[in-house]
Amino acid sequence: MQKIAQIIQLRPEHLNEYKKAHADVWAGVLSQLQKSNIGNYSIHHYNGLLFAYFEYNGSDLEADLSKMASDPVTQQWWGWMKPMQKPVPEASENEWWKTIEIIFDQGETS
Repeated sequence: MQKIAQIIQLRPEHLNEYKKAHADVWAGVLSQLQKSNIGNYSIHHYNGLLFAYFEYNGSDLEADLSKMASDPVTQQWWGWMKPMQKPVPEASENEWWKTIEIIFDQGETS
């Protein structure tokens, strides 16, 4: 299993809409997450910053993310969410959500 954490800015004027949307995520989006081997997905908000965490249980993350990105329902969902978000300044040109380093993980034992 691979653990992934990401951040992005939330445009403040969209906080209520973003919360409302995520209180009732479309079934097709949830289904595609499962098909893409993504589980335990959560998004947290603090002071205009969104923090996402998920666990990847597949064998080819890039391929699964590519399949998810080509899913029409997911594309429609992202099209709705994208105007509400803004990449953090540290995001590369190819990143929307900035993947961040995990410094401590109590679940990882040797």
